[in-house]
Amino acid sequence: MEKLLHYVWKHKLFPLKALLTTNSLPLEVIDTGLHNQNAGPDFFNAKVRIDGTLWVGNVEIHDRSSDWFTHGHDKDANYNNVVLHVAGIVDSEVLTEDGKHPPQLQLEVPESVRSNYEELIKADQYPPCYKIIPSLSKLMVHSWMSALQTERLEQKTETIKQRVTRCEDSWEAGYFVTLARNFGFGINGEAFEQWALSIPLHEVDHHRDNIFQIEAIFMGQAGLLDIEAVPKPYRDTARSEGYFTELQNEYHYLAHKFGLHPIDHKLWRFLRLRPQNFPHIRIAQLANLYYQHKASLSQLVECTDVKALGELLRTEVTPYWETHYSFGSVSEKNAKRLSLFSLNLLMINTAIPMLFAYGRHRQDDELCDRTFEFLEQLKAENNHIVRLWEDCGLTVKDAGDSQALIQLKNEYCDRRDCLRCRIGYEYLKRGQK
Repeated sequence: MEKLLHYVWKHKLFPLKALLTTNSLPLEVIDTGLHNQNAGPDFFNAKVRIDGTLWVGNVEIHDRSSDWFTHGHDKDANYNNVVLHVAGIVDSEVLTEDGKHPPQLQLEVPESVRSNYEELIKADQYPPCYKIIPSLSKLMVHSWMSALQTERLEQKTETIKQRVTRCEDSWEAGYFVTLARNFGFGINGEAFEQWALSIPLHEVDHHRDNIFQIEAIFMGQAGLLDIEAVPKPYRDTARSEGYFTELQNEYHYLAHKFGLHPIDHKLWRFLRLRPQNFPHIRIAQLANLYYQHKASLSQLVECTDVKALGELLRTEVTPYWETHYSFGSVSEKNAKRLSLFSLNLLMINTAIPMLFAYGRHRQDDELCDRTFEFLEQLKAENNHIVRLWEDCGLTVKDAGDSQALIQLKNEYCDRRDCLRCRIGYEYLKRGQK
């Protein structure tokens, strides 16, 4: 229960009685210090008054005081500045590397806090804190949602930075890979990322004014111009229509010219996938975006409102794909534009995180602030996570709120990390007297 002791100390959820050290000296906690998530003492720069004397230094916390020796702190100079050792059970004196005996506090976890924590951890219903959500103050909810929004964007920024590194520090290429991954809409996201990383954009740029050649490279690199990638019932039709063979021939020429190697077509998933989400359609849409210079980071940065952002990502397909969902498979004529639902998701999950990450990279606060304005202007996502929280009593107004709640579920609820959650804090302190 050491994590719970950390929590009780950090939030000063102490029993309502005078605090005394183990040698009966009066103790006042003025500042619990800065929680250290890395190696070293648990809290830095704490302020405590012991028997009238103010001490400023570090605090270490253990379930049992003897854990001090188990963890080797008596041989580690980093613990010489510990001014207070806190333990759930004090079963021994402690000794620093330089020979001092830090004062100790045996800290009891209030029974109400312990009981509430066990309720959260053991609850079968999801989320376990649902009981108190209707009673939360609007100010508290707004503050926590804002923090979660930022946390989610920061998390996505790290992922984008990793992609940029894989693209030899090219932010333009990193944006294309990020855009491509999200064109997979979850099911084919990994395959789309591998596909995008296989495309040498600096070479493709030489053919950017030719949509046919772009589509040949894009389809070829996806492995979809391999006849084995076409289902057997459609192979003869694909050959007889001509377009498949034309693309195939063009790709063979360009692949030889640029030394291209396609990804394995078996990476693509089709099971329970709606035809409009088939990789052929999504790749055709991306080819059109690229051809129109709309898959460009410089164009993205110039968007100053949601309308411009939507127009930038809006795309269609070439004539062949208006009547096909895959090679040889004929469908009713359909423009196959991105749906408003898909467009909304691309703005939320691609464009906005990319702007935020690039703003962080350039240390451009205006660009970062713009992302929060966009989230406020966009409609909230309608998925099972958002509906779950709405059923619990939380109001979801916009995409910023829905992104915050996705972050809350993924990073806190699913991990039962209630001790880092502000709603968890409100739950834990219930009934404390």
